[in-house]
Amino acid sequence: MKFLSYDSRFSQILIKLSYTCWLNLLWIICSLPVVTIGAATTALYTVTLKMADDKESEITKTFFRAFKDNFPQATRIWLLLLVIGVILGGDGYIAWHMRSQTTGLPAVLWTLNLAVLIVAGIAYVIVMLYIFPLIARFVNNDRAMLKNAFLIGIHYLFCTIVVFFIHFAMFYLVVAIFTPFIIFGEGLVAYLSSLFLINVLRLCSGTAGGAQE
Repeated sequence: MKFLSYDSRFSQILIKLSYTCWLNLLWIICSLPVVTIGAATTALYTVTLKMADDKESEITKTFFRAFKDNFPQATRIWLLLLVIGVILGGDGYIAWHMRSQTTGLPAVLWTLNLAVLIVAGIAYVIVMLYIFPLIARFVNNDRAMLKNAFLIGIHYLFCTIVVFFIHFAMFYLVVAIFTPFIIFGEGLVAYLSSLFLINVLRLCSGTAGGAQE
Protein backbone atom coordinates (compact mmCIF):
# COMPACT_ATOMS: atom_id res chain seq x y z
CA MET A 1 0.00 0.00 0.00
CA LYS A 2 1.20 3.45 -0.86
CA PHE A 3 0.59 4.91 2.61
CA LEU A 4 2.94 2.25 4.06
CA SER A 5 5.82 3.09 1.72
CA TYR A 6 8.94 4.60 3.28
CA ASP A 7 8.35 8.04 1.74
CA SER A 8 4.68 8.26 2.71
CA ARG A 9 3.56 10.77 5.30
CA PHE A 10 2.30 7.98 7.56
CA SER A 11 5.63 6.15 7.50
CA GLN A 12 7.56 9.35 8.19
CA ILE A 13 5.38 10.05 11.23
CA LEU A 14 6.06 6.52 12.55
CA ILE A 15 9.79 7.02 11.99
CA LYS A 16 9.75 10.34 13.86
CA LEU A 17 7.85 8.72 16.73
CA SER A 18 10.39 5.91 16.93
CA TYR A 19 13.14 8.53 17.06
CA THR A 20 11.41 10.32 19.94
CA CYS A 21 11.21 7.05 21.92
CA TRP A 22 14.93 6.44 21.45
CA LEU A 23 15.80 10.05 22.25
CA ASN A 24 13.66 9.89 25.38
CA LEU A 25 15.64 6.85 26.55
CA LEU A 26 18.96 8.57 25.83
CA TRP A 27 17.76 11.69 27.68
CA ILE A 28 16.69 9.70 30.75
CA ILE A 29 19.98 7.78 30.91
CA CYS A 30 22.09 10.93 30.50
CA SER A 31 19.98 12.84 33.04
CA LEU A 32 20.28 10.28 35.85
CA PRO A 33 23.16 12.08 37.64
CA VAL A 34 20.82 15.15 37.81
CA VAL A 35 23.72 17.59 37.31
CA THR A 36 23.81 16.50 33.66
CA ILE A 37 20.16 17.32 32.92
CA GLY A 38 21.13 20.58 31.25
CA ALA A 39 23.60 18.93 28.88
CA ALA A 40 21.18 16.07 28.16
CA THR A 41 18.33 18.47 27.37
CA THR A 42 20.58 20.55 25.12
CA ALA A 43 21.64 17.40 23.26
CA LEU A 44 18.00 16.38 22.94
CA TYR A 45 17.04 19.72 21.39
CA THR A 46 20.05 19.63 19.11
CA VAL A 47 18.56 16.52 17.51
CA THR A 48 14.87 17.48 17.61
CA LEU A 49 15.52 20.89 16.07
CA LYS A 50 17.26 19.10 13.20
CA MET A 51 14.29 16.74 12.98
CA ALA A 52 11.92 19.70 12.81
CA ASP A 53 14.08 21.03 9.99
CA ASP A 54 14.10 17.59 8.29
CA LYS A 55 17.89 17.46 8.61
CA GLU A 56 18.31 14.65 11.12
CA SER A 57 20.98 12.03 10.56
CA GLU A 58 22.88 9.68 12.87
CA ILE A 59 20.56 10.41 15.80
CA THR A 60 22.66 8.76 18.51
CA LYS A 61 25.97 10.16 17.30
CA THR A 62 24.53 13.68 17.04
CA PHE A 63 23.05 13.42 20.54
CA PHE A 64 26.29 12.41 22.24
CA ARG A 65 28.39 14.86 20.27
CA ALA A 66 26.08 17.70 21.32
CA PHE A 67 26.11 16.39 24.90
CA LYS A 68 29.91 16.57 24.97
CA ASP A 69 30.29 19.88 23.12
CA ASN A 70 27.70 21.77 25.19
CA PHE A 71 28.37 20.11 28.54
CA PRO A 72 30.30 22.98 30.23
CA GLN A 73 27.88 25.79 29.41
CA ALA A 74 24.68 23.74 29.70
CA THR A 75 25.76 22.37 33.08
CA ARG A 76 26.71 25.80 34.47
CA ILE A 77 23.39 27.28 33.45
CA TRP A 78 21.40 24.26 34.61
CA LEU A 79 22.97 24.30 38.09
CA LEU A 80 22.28 28.04 38.38
CA LEU A 81 18.66 27.55 37.34
CA LEU A 82 18.35 24.57 39.68
CA VAL A 83 19.44 26.70 42.65
CA ILE A 84 17.06 29.48 41.63
CA GLY A 85 14.25 26.94 41.24
CA VAL A 86 14.88 25.55 44.73
CA ILE A 87 14.82 29.08 46.18
CA LEU A 88 11.58 29.94 44.37
CA GLY A 89 10.04 26.63 45.40
CA GLY A 90 11.01 27.18 49.04
CA ASP A 91 9.67 30.72 49.01
CA GLY A 92 6.44 29.49 47.45
CA TYR A 93 6.06 26.76 50.06
CA ILE A 94 6.52 29.25 52.91
CA ALA A 95 4.17 31.79 51.32
CA TRP A 96 1.46 29.16 50.83
CA HIS A 97 1.57 28.07 54.47
CA MET A 98 1.55 31.67 55.73
CA ARG A 99 -1.47 32.73 53.67
CA SER A 100 -4.02 32.37 56.52
CA GLN A 101 -1.76 33.53 59.33
CA THR A 102 -1.18 37.13 58.35
CA THR A 103 -3.22 40.23 59.15
CA GLY A 104 -2.61 43.97 58.89
CA LEU A 105 0.81 45.00 57.60
CA PRO A 106 2.15 41.42 57.44
CA ALA A 107 -0.79 40.57 55.17
CA VAL A 108 0.16 43.43 52.83
CA LEU A 109 3.78 42.30 52.78
CA TRP A 110 2.65 38.72 52.14
CA THR A 111 0.56 39.88 49.17
CA LEU A 112 3.48 41.85 47.73
CA ASN A 113 5.80 38.89 48.22
CA LEU A 114 3.31 36.61 46.49
CA ALA A 115 3.02 38.99 43.54
CA VAL A 116 6.81 39.15 43.16
CA LEU A 117 7.00 35.37 43.49
CA ILE A 118 4.42 34.84 40.74
CA VAL A 119 6.22 37.22 38.37
CA ALA A 120 9.57 35.59 39.14
CA GLY A 121 8.04 32.15 38.63
CA ILE A 122 6.68 33.08 35.21
CA ALA A 123 10.04 34.53 34.17
CA TYR A 124 11.75 31.37 35.42
CA VAL A 125 9.46 29.09 33.39
CA ILE A 126 10.01 31.18 30.25
CA VAL A 127 13.78 30.94 30.61
CA MET A 128 13.58 27.19 31.23
CA LEU A 129 11.53 26.68 28.06
CA TYR A 130 13.99 28.52 25.81
CA ILE A 131 17.46 28.27 27.34
CA PHE A 132 18.43 24.77 26.21
CA PRO A 133 17.10 25.12 22.64
CA LEU A 134 19.13 28.34 22.44
CA ILE A 135 22.29 26.62 23.67
CA ALA A 136 21.63 23.84 21.14
CA ARG A 137 21.29 26.30 18.29
CA PHE A 138 23.61 29.22 19.05
CA VAL A 139 27.00 30.13 20.48
CA ASN A 140 26.96 32.89 23.09
CA ASN A 141 28.04 33.59 26.67
CA ASP A 142 25.97 32.47 29.66
CA ARG A 143 24.58 35.89 30.50
CA ALA A 144 23.50 36.57 26.92
CA MET A 145 21.88 33.13 26.68
CA LEU A 146 19.79 33.74 29.81
CA LYS A 147 18.85 37.24 28.71
CA ASN A 148 17.89 36.12 25.21
CA ALA A 149 15.87 33.18 26.54
CA PHE A 150 13.70 35.56 28.55
CA LEU A 151 13.38 38.27 25.88
CA ILE A 152 12.58 35.81 23.09
CA GLY A 153 10.02 34.07 25.31
CA ILE A 154 8.29 37.39 26.01
CA HIS A 155 8.44 38.59 22.40
CA TYR A 156 7.07 35.35 20.92
CA LEU A 157 4.43 34.84 23.56
CA PHE A 158 2.17 32.60 21.46
CA CYS A 159 5.02 30.14 20.88
CA THR A 160 5.86 30.28 24.59
CA ILE A 161 2.29 29.42 25.55
CA VAL A 162 2.14 26.56 23.04
CA VAL A 163 5.47 25.08 24.20
CA PHE A 164 4.38 25.35 27.83
CA PHE A 165 1.09 23.64 26.99
CA ILE A 166 2.98 20.78 25.26
CA HIS A 167 5.05 20.20 28.41
CA PHE A 168 1.99 20.42 30.67
CA ALA A 169 -0.09 18.14 28.43
CA MET A 170 2.58 15.43 28.47
CA PHE A 171 2.91 15.68 32.25
CA TYR A 172 -0.87 15.43 32.72
CA LEU A 173 -1.18 12.58 30.22
CA VAL A 174 1.52 10.50 31.91
CA VAL A 175 0.48 11.25 35.50
CA ALA A 176 -3.31 11.27 35.25
CA ILE A 177 -4.37 9.38 32.11
CA PHE A 178 -1.95 6.87 30.58
CA THR A 179 1.33 6.30 32.40
CA PRO A 180 2.90 4.01 29.70
CA PHE A 181 2.97 7.05 27.41
CA ILE A 182 6.12 7.97 29.32
CA ILE A 183 7.91 5.89 26.67
CA PHE A 184 7.68 9.00 24.47
CA GLY A 185 8.15 11.46 27.35
CA GLU A 186 10.65 14.25 26.91
CA GLY A 187 11.64 13.03 23.46
CA LEU A 188 8.18 13.71 22.02
CA VAL A 189 7.82 16.92 24.04
CA ALA A 190 11.10 18.26 22.65
CA TYR A 191 10.18 17.29 19.08
CA LEU A 192 6.70 18.87 19.19
CA SER A 193 8.17 21.96 20.84
CA SER A 194 10.88 22.12 18.18
CA LEU A 195 8.25 22.26 15.43
CA PHE A 196 7.27 25.66 16.84
CA LEU A 197 10.66 26.78 18.16
CA ILE A 198 12.50 26.24 14.87
CA ASN A 199 10.72 29.16 13.19
CA VAL A 200 11.31 31.44 16.18
CA LEU A 201 15.00 30.54 16.32
CA ARG A 202 15.37 31.23 12.61
CA LEU A 203 13.93 34.70 13.13
CA CYS A 204 16.26 35.27 16.09
CA SER A 205 19.43 34.05 14.35
CA GLY A 206 20.72 37.59 13.97
CA THR A 207 20.42 38.48 17.64
CA ALA A 208 20.74 35.27 19.66
CA GLY A 209 24.34 34.58 18.77
CA GLY A 210 26.37 32.62 16.24
CA ALA A 211 24.63 29.54 14.93
CA GLN A 212 26.11 26.12 15.71
CA GLU A 213 26.71 23.70 12.88
